[in-house]
Amino acid sequence: MPVIHFARPAVGIEVLLLAAVVVAAVTDLRWRRIPNWLTVGTLALAFVVNALIAYPSPMDGVWLAAKGFALAFGLNLVMYLLHMTGAGDVKLLAAVGAAVGCLDFMGIFILSALIGGVMAIALITVKGRIRRTFWNIAYMISELMNLHAPHLTREQLDVGSAKALRLPGAVRVCLGVIAFLVLARVYGPA
Repeated sequence: MPVIHFARPAVGIEVLLLAAVVVAAVTDLRWRRIPNWLTVGTLALAFVVNALIAYPSPMDGVWLAAKGFALAFGLNLVMYLLHMTGAGDVKLLAAVGAAVGCLDFMGIFILSALIGGVMAIALITVKGRIRRTFWNIAYMISELMNLHAPHLTREQLDVGSAKALRLPGAVRVCLGVIAFLVLARVYGPA
């Protein structure tokens, strides 16, 4: 089985996804927040649209959305609890997971992570923080291996701190969704 599953979502899901992630990216860039009305509204619409397009039963669509939501929320909740991401990013990704289901979510998750990594490298290079960042990564790994939360002893490792070097998470998610949709059109089943 391939690492990334490229199945093109239904048109209604594509429209919902694109609208949600573009608005989220704009609000995250502008105000450094992803509004609850957007994430909760997208989540609710994901369940409704999946139920409406599901065949042979609407419950199949609800089940697809529930599994995608659970996977996305679970994966990102760990990052939130370790103060490595914000709550808005968790809720946005949970809504994306509900929209596309587990298999497609993993593709979006991996692409978003890769894009976020490239963005992070560019940011630390521009800010001149390469050495400090690699030291922080080593410190985080050490602390996590000892079952300690790194943000408790180093304030700059807390995404909520003014000392942290932060990327707008919704931008990476937006780019990951767009990349996934493009790749699904190119490589997905016809």
